[in-house]
Amino acid sequence: MSKTGPYALVDNVFVLMLENHSFDNIFALSGIPGITAATASDSNSYNGTPYFVGSPAPPSMPTDPGHEFADVVEQLCGQGATHTPWQAYNTPINNSGFVANYATTTTEITSNNPGLPTSGEYGDVMLCFDTPTQLPVIYQLATTFALCDQWHSSIPGPTWPNRFFVHGASSAGWADSPSSAQIGLWEAPLGGGFVYPSGSSIYGKLTANGQQWRLYADESGPVLGGVPQVSALKGIVWKLDTNDVSSLASDLQGPYPYAYTFIEPNYGDVLGGSYVGGSSQHPMDSVTGGEALIKTTYEAIRNSPLWDRSLLIITYDEHGGFYDSVAPVAATPPNDGSPQDLSINSGGFLFDVYGVRVPAVIVSPLIPAGVVDHTLYDHASVSATLQGLFGLTPMTQRDTGANNVLSLLSLSTPRTDCPTVLNNPATAAVARAAVAAPPPDTPFPESGNAQGFLQILAKTDAALTRGDPAETAAIQARLAAIKTVGEAQAYGDEVAAKVSLARAARKAPPAPPSRPSR
Repeated sequence: MSKTGPYALVDNVFVLMLENHSFDNIFALSGIPGITAATASDSNSYNGTPYFVGSPAPPSMPTDPGHEFADVVEQLCGQGATHTPWQAYNTPINNSGFVANYATTTTEITSNNPGLPTSGEYGDVMLCFDTPTQLPVIYQLATTFALCDQWHSSIPGPTWPNRFFVHGASSAGWADSPSSAQIGLWEAPLGGGFVYPSGSSIYGKLTANGQQWRLYADESGPVLGGVPQVSALKGIVWKLDTNDVSSLASDLQGPYPYAYTFIEPNYGDVLGGSYVGGSSQHPMDSVTGGEALIKTTYEAIRNSPLWDRSLLIITYDEHGGFYDSVAPVAATPPNDGSPQDLSINSGGFLFDVYGVRVPAVIVSPLIPAGVVDHTLYDHASVSATLQGLFGLTPMTQRDTGANNVLSLLSLSTPRTDCPTVLNNPATAAVARAAVAAPPPDTPFPESGNAQGFLQILAKTDAALTRGDPAETAAIQARLAAIKTVGEAQAYGDEVAAKVSLARAARKAPPAPPSRPSR
């Protein structure tokens, strides 16, 4: 397909997806003019006490605010609200239950996330960052390029289904975080991986259309925190099909034939449940690591030969339980044959409404400075943007109707005033105390992010066996035997060592031919 207008100037799309913050939590009190956002008069009440929007936000949270499907029903529709399975989403949505939910619910209870906040912490989910001071990196990009104030997560629920949406405009019917039982549904046989009902992810669409793609993950933090969620997809193997983001800047200096690049953060201490030490900006970790990753990513692209023809989207998978003032509106379901299955969609969600707003900053030298965009987007807008650029066909009805970001590329020639170096991340005003690793005999959680990452480890391990039945059976037995965090950590370390050797062997130059004997 031939490209015309400003779109013809874009050859490379980059997406960096971080974790668990609402639009208001990051930008409401940023002082950026023209945004639709909460003000200091917005509040939630719990037990007769009002909790108002304010600033600054704490640099990290003491417990993980709820963000499973049932949590978000209560956050959006009020204390005690529930959803009737396989019925239209609850109305009215009044965004009144965020504090009540935080006071009574947490997403994952582990040794490092022991449960509920204290009464003095209930209002923390209403607090917003002093963005220029606390988040100077993303603030600089938001004011230098375009800030979208109507980008929603794709479902009112957790990380995993929302991240599946960015790769395939569907979650294949999933609306829950993974459990050990549920994961078997996408891992049959072991090593198979997550498959979309449409038969293809955005990566398959690009390949079929003759475009190349590339995946990066931040491997600088905890080893298992560097396992990217995208490697749950069938055909993508951790470390063999994903790359360390530390090589991004040097990679972009050479030939770089990849039309699409997706970048994941380091998720920190995923097994212990504290998420500390990562770059995802998970609520229980500091925001500093994510700010550093944004800076690294932007500067790698900005100082490369690709800059003038590049587009960078920075967004967040879901809201993480933080307050947002805008009610999500009706959404088009994927209608891709996804099953109606309570074992993976315990709320019986019909995918008929968007999730809570999340931050999204769009970066390109073809975008004027200071743009605030009020267009409705969700994570399917990523695939819609690639379709608009490269002539791909949609995967589901969600991305068929999704808006793309190409109208933001309004300049006919690239700007020459874009910064080559961004602000440094702020040092957290209150550093979080070091979190001890959980005792090795801590029971391994039956559901949540740790289960998802454990299954990716097993999928990776199985890929290294090249389908050997005996080795695959041994992996299944090992997986079934993991009952503690220590056992999961030991298995993860083993798989990481094996796949790192396989990666090194793949990248090693071929051995020179042996010299014939005389």
